[in-house]
Amino acid sequence: MSKTLLIVIGVLLLVIGTVGFFSEELVYGKRETVVQVGPVTVTAGANKTVPLSPIFGGFGVVCGAVLIAVGARKS
Repeated sequence: MSKTLLIVIGVLLLVIGTVGFFSEELVYGKRETVVQVGPVTVTAGANKTVPLSPIFGGFGVVCGAVLIAVGARKS
């Protein structure tokens, strides 16, 4: 891998890890089919939440910092 790519991935992991460290849950939308009778379907939208542990955010921050350090290291 090129060093620039390692630095870019490291920065992305660092940012995502920081956001994940300070947020308590991940919220996403999902459409579900409620009723399907012949060609007619009824769907409903629902927000789903997934609880996040700060451990995952910390892991992302550490991995991002390591990738940045490896990418910035002189050979």
